[in-house]
Amino acid sequence: MEQLALPMLAKWESFYVIVGSSAGALTGLQFVVIALGVEAKALRKQAIRAFATPTIVHFGAVLLMSTILSAPWQALSGLGNAVLACSIVGFCYTLLVVRHTRRQQDYSPVFEDWLCHTALPLIAYLSFLVASIALRWYSVQALFVIGSAAILLLFVGIHNAWDAVTYIATSARNEG
Repeated sequence: MEQLALPMLAKWESFYVIVGSSAGALTGLQFVVIALGVEAKALRKQAIRAFATPTIVHFGAVLLMSTILSAPWQALSGLGNAVLACSIVGFCYTLLVVRHTRRQQDYSPVFEDWLCHTALPLIAYLSFLVASIALRWYSVQALFVIGSAAILLLFVGIHNAWDAVTYIATSARNEG
């Protein structure tokens, strides 16, 4: 059964090339955002740890997931184990982000911040986890869940990067 599902991975190759490339490029842009924020003194260490660093981690997770899904797997069980490991690490990391967000005092998060910096990433990593387990029995559906979760993390990262840029721009304008 596993061997029959392996050719399906080839159908996802273009998708993961696009998604992975986007995540890589956006990671570079986020470095620029952080550098500008620090230079403008709009970002402090606690805020970077709670808001900017997770965006880099989520982009990195999308890039890693794209790499994992593009690898020449011999069996779905190996792929499932790799996705499972990434999902557990991502989920646990996002729980740390919740803690950092609650403890930092540089910025008072609003509902949108909690949604985009914690809730949606938790949902994405949980989706990776469920899909990694279901992959052996429901490979087509699981691959769509993995792809959807990767896109969710990518769009959350885009939102969070844009949020950081607008925060830095308005902070610099207000101080100027």
